[in-house]
Amino acid sequence: MSPTAQEIEEIEPISEVKKYAAEAVGTFLLVFCAVGTAVFAGAKVGNLGVALAFGLTLLFLVYSIGPISGCHVNPAVTLGQFGLGRISIVTAAGYWVAQIVGGLVAGLTIFAVANSLPAYDRSVDGLGANGWGEHSPSAVVGPAGGVLENGYGIGAAMVVEVILTAVLVFVVLASTDRISNIPQAGLAIGFTLAVLHLVAIPIDNTSVNPARSIAVAFYQDGALAQLWLFIVFPLLGGIIGAFAYRAIFGRTDRLLS
Repeated sequence: MSPTAQEIEEIEPISEVKKYAAEAVGTFLLVFCAVGTAVFAGAKVGNLGVALAFGLTLLFLVYSIGPISGCHVNPAVTLGQFGLGRISIVTAAGYWVAQIVGGLVAGLTIFAVANSLPAYDRSVDGLGANGWGEHSPSAVVGPAGGVLENGYGIGAAMVVEVILTAVLVFVVLASTDRISNIPQAGLAIGFTLAVLHLVAIPIDNTSVNPARSIAVAFYQDGALAQLWLFIVFPLLGGIIGAFAYRAIFGRTDRLLS
């Protein structure tokens, strides 16, 4: 497993427990701050504001917990690292558990806050979950609340999740490669996530991160039945992005985090 930035600077390596804790806290913050923006302020800030919330949250996480755990905060990124042989299956499994737990706690926290608003109706307002068809953000809803016309279909959701997650994982690996400008990695990664959200929010509310999707699927009608897509296809995209990185950069041992 490649050492993190802090391990390079310190003689004593960082324990696996600290890395798992960083991943749990980081995923909690990503989901709470970014999905929370969509739930609490989406009507005010619009898609651009929500996209920036995701990008800027990931940006500050890269600089804050990146030296500890590498700031994966996303099972697809962890799978990409594992696919390149940078982390062991034990470490990858620990990261996945930490990310999912952190996301679930964030989802519960968002729901608790939203539910304290008298006007909030879980069955109507949901909790920023991902979906296609009648659950796509582009679905046309009638005045009585029923869906008059479905939004983007399952094929569109599959395509964007694979492509955009591959892009995200590729940028994470490429921008943290030792031949890149490492101090700017956080900017590159954060703004990439923001752009990806601008592309996909109207299609399926943008996952590119299974932990983010799992975190809130329990609080939105119909979301659990569609959750499988937002686990399988981002993970597939993560593998594609990792191997695209290896094909272009040609090595697997130059990552700092």
